[in-house]
Amino acid sequence: MTQSAQSSSQQNALPASASIFGTVLDQSGAAAVGAQVRLTRPDQRKDQQLLSGDNGQFTFRDLAPGAFELSITAPGFEPKTLTGQLQPGQAFLTPVIVLNVAPVTTTVDVGLTTEQVAQVQIKQQEKQRVLGIVPNFYVSYIPDAAPMNAKQKFQLAWRAITDPVSVLGVGALAGIQQATNDYGGLGQEAGGYGKRFTSAYATLVTGTLIDDVVFASLMKQDPRYFYQGTGTTGSRLRHALEHAIVRKGDNGNWQPNYSGILGSFANSGLSSLYYPESDRSGGLVIQNALVGIAGRAVGGVFQEFVLRKFTSHADSHTANRP
Repeated sequence: MTQSAQSSSQQNALPASASIFGTVLDQSGAAAVGAQVRLTRPDQRKDQQLLSGDNGQFTFRDLAPGAFELSITAPGFEPKTLTGQLQPGQAFLTPVIVLNVAPVTTTVDVGLTTEQVAQVQIKQQEKQRVLGIVPNFYVSYIPDAAPMNAKQKFQLAWRAITDPVSVLGVGALAGIQQATNDYGGLGQEAGGYGKRFTSAYATLVTGTLIDDVVFASLMKQDPRYFYQGTGTTGSRLRHALEHAIVRKGDNGNWQPNYSGILGSFANSGLSSLYYPESDRSGGLVIQNALVGIAGRAVGGVFQEFVLRKFTSHADSHTANRP
């Protein structure tokens, strides 16, 4: 056999190449221009792809016989898939491929952000009053309450120090100090009472802001008392007493009460400036700070075992976490 005849015989032995033709339309019947058409062959690692032309048509040429799959996609339309089997030399004409408009899906996130959850819970706390009268804003009956940001810590503090009952309480304290002639350098009569009231109210304001806002924000700690309410009496008592030296961080972990302890000393030193020089001393500043820390422990015991039953709106309603 000559070389020419051998070459001709080999060519005749090779399967004739096939092709695939098709047209892509949208559901209105218009040509889908620029639709991506991907050809997948089981015996080939790499897919072939092209875009439909101005008339929506596409063509794949020089294809080996065998199974194939066409995947047609276009932005805003549902994808389509078509499968078939190519015969040697076949010009495979696909059925007209109609793309349907993809349904519009709107996703609504009904969950609240952490800040929004905290805001809802703060508003609930601002309704809490002992016997429906005395503010009890700084206790959370939600064990995993959302952490407050600095703005919300200020909001809660401001709500507490400007509450009319808080102001009346300061007025009653000033009246007792007047009657017992505490801080005698402030004098008597109306002027003396006014100075005592101003000093006591300034102590409340600066103490709340320094402890529960400034230091609590800088050290990322939560100034609230977190009511336990369950467990043995011993565990609840320990939880209450630890309120003086332990605070929950904004990260949810319990940690030493740096903000409360430092705030007590800072406020004690600052508040001493509101009173006559004769009533100031370094020892008194330390004493008042320690009294404040101890008072926090006593307050925790009252919150844990007494005040809950007398506090209005002391429920545990909360918002959905994000």
